[in-house]
Amino acid sequence: MNTAHPALHAVQPSTSTYSASEKDRLIGKPRFHFEPQAVMQSLRQRIIGQDDALNEIEKMLQVVKADFSSPERPLSVTLMLGPTGVGKTETVRLIAEAIYGRSDAFCRIDMNTLAQEHYAAAITGAPPGYVGSKEGHSLFDEAAIAGSHTRPGIVLFDELEKASIEVLRGLMNVLDTGTLTLTAGTKTIDFRNCMIFMTSNIGAQAAQLYLDKLNFLPKKMQDLCLKRVPTQRIIEKAMQRKFDPEFLNRIDRALHYRPVQNDALPRLVEIELEKLNQRLQHQKRSLSLTESAKAHFCQGHDIRYGARHLARRMRTELEPILAVHFLTHPEQAALHIDCSNGQLTVKSSA
Repeated sequence: MNTAHPALHAVQPSTSTYSASEKDRLIGKPRFHFEPQAVMQSLRQRIIGQDDALNEIEKMLQVVKADFSSPERPLSVTLMLGPTGVGKTETVRLIAEAIYGRSDAFCRIDMNTLAQEHYAAAITGAPPGYVGSKEGHSLFDEAAIAGSHTRPGIVLFDELEKASIEVLRGLMNVLDTGTLTLTAGTKTIDFRNCMIFMTSNIGAQAAQLYLDKLNFLPKKMQDLCLKRVPTQRIIEKAMQRKFDPEFLNRIDRALHYRPVQNDALPRLVEIELEKLNQRLQHQKRSLSLTESAKAHFCQGHDIRYGARHLARRMRTELEPILAVHFLTHPEQAALHIDCSNGQLTVKSSA
């Protein structure tokens, strides 16, 4: 019996309705209907302070759209490096939303679930002799991977560094040939119409410790040290120690996401507020924050946890206040949040 796995996001592909003659008529025109500019507009509105990484994402999307990639491998293979909470996984969600209209329209494999060597079968199906070996079941959502003639498939291998060596070797064949044959040999999964993304925070902790040590030096000394040994080099060395050269050689782009800095926090507060208002809209309610309330959430930022720290603060400090107010005053739809002496207060908007 095939059971759903928590790492699996189901998505129904749009099957192409073009006949052979219609496809001939479209020769010379891009078969993919998404627009890179529209995707990038969404990304740049929501992924803050990652200009270098987003510029590389834009190049990748343009190449995919132009559709002259090798037919014997995936459309693209992108590794996103950086600490937690900086927007790596969110980048993939936004790309899926821009292309498919749904942020869960991709196959996500949590590599943390494959940390033990004996779980390697989960990526290629059960080996002969194990229960389920003849069914050829695996963690992959084949519909999300296949995509369609007009839209590329999307797959995310999350927290890559936590997978076993055996799993990484199995994945290397996917990156090289664009196909994966399940252990039972009864089924092959095709990744050749698919954009592959991988995330990893390997080296991020070492890079942050390095920055913490530099903070004790004068600014000019800090700049000199960072010029000689940038944090990117520390992350790359950690990556080279963890992954074989053969594996790294099959990755098209390795993008470096930077820690979330204080100057990005005001925009991140606005983004979290927009998300909350989207949820409140279903109840025909709305919320606004004063400048002092916004500043309250920007204070005490912990760089180690990125944007997630900010989102967690808004959930734990703001949402309970809203919940109590909505439950005790169900007739009030528009609320205004202020902050005085570190205390959030709520009142009805005029």
